[in-house]
Amino acid sequence: MDTFDNWADIYDDLYSWKKDDIKFYVEQAMNAGGPVLELGCGTGRISIPIADKHIEVYGLDSSKAMIQTARAKTSRLGKTLNNIHWIHADMIDFSIGIRFALVIIPFRGFMSLLTIEEQRVCLERIRQHLLPTGKLVFDIFVPDVELINDYEDTLFHYGDVYDDAGLSKLVIWHQNKFDNFNQINNERSIIENVDGAGFVNWRRYMDFKVRYSHRFEMQYLLELTGFEILALYGDFDGTYFCDTSTDMVWIASPLQLDSNTS
Repeated sequence: MDTFDNWADIYDDLYSWKKDDIKFYVEQAMNAGGPVLELGCGTGRISIPIADKHIEVYGLDSSKAMIQTARAKTSRLGKTLNNIHWIHADMIDFSIGIRFALVIIPFRGFMSLLTIEEQRVCLERIRQHLLPTGKLVFDIFVPDVELINDYEDTLFHYGDVYDDAGLSKLVIWHQNKFDNFNQINNERSIIENVDGAGFVNWRRYMDFKVRYSHRFEMQYLLELTGFEILALYGDFDGTYFCDTSTDMVWIASPLQLDSNTS
């Protein structure tokens, strides 16, 4: 079972607030013109809005449950999206018989790759699937010094998500244990469904891992795997990366070798 299979039934409710990146990735897709490959597509949060713009989209995820939820959602929304294709596969082990104008990895999906080797294999596989003029666009966290130095038994309140009717809410707690040697954060999310009277209907524990990469580490990794960096933003509004940025939004393209070079 994939780590994120247990998230599929609550993912859309849990991250209903996450909208700041949708316009950005849709615009990237419209500029590219398609076809577009989204790695770590989840339930289609980004793929579906791109497909709505009549662009050919391939959504790939390692979680079979996420892919099933994405398929069901397109049907439930009454969409006849013949231009969207769902693929159950791992982002370090996929082979699709076409090349793409754009490959995207939204919502820090690249951080689920826990070793340098996995990251390199993924980037090399992406480069093989890109058109010569194609682009890779993805975002990751800037490593948080406070999180790294936090006590592992500290439980903190991440936020609340209310349902449309206001009858219940999801209360989200996080706990982190950072492995500084391997740059891996062992995360636990505790999600509580709380009714209007304040009683907990159910509680769910989600354990997962993500790997933090520093700015120049990511830059050198892209260059090592044959990419030219076109831009590095600190947000989805086009603000360039600076010392106060909490996100890194990378835009890169396959490095074009001079045909006259021996």
